[in-house]
Amino acid sequence: MSGVWVFKNGVVRLVENPANESSSGARARKVLVHVPSNEVITSYAVLERKLSELGWERYYDDPELLQFHKRSTVHLISLPRDFNRLKPMHMYDIVVKNRNMFEVRDL
Repeated sequence: MSGVWVFKNGVVRLVENPANESSSGARARKVLVHVPSNEVITSYAVLERKLSELGWERYYDDPELLQFHKRSTVHLISLPRDFNRLKPMHMYDIVVKNRNMFEVRDL
């Protein structure tokens, strides 16, 4: 993993592609893609359908989050209730826990 470490507002973070950041801090928009179908995930309904096909079950314990668990693993995917608040961090969590099934791409 390469990039530039940026210290801003008391937080240190790794910027993987500094060219995608403007001086105002805006980034290129990311989308989550289901690789086998090449389908962009546009809603939680679509995501939930794809995850359930992969053996993930929905948890209803926390009303503030959408959570999915796979019985054969210790993995838990926690997402904000509002799809518009889904960030690349959440997308990469899905990618890591579902190798070769999802990708994060620039829009």
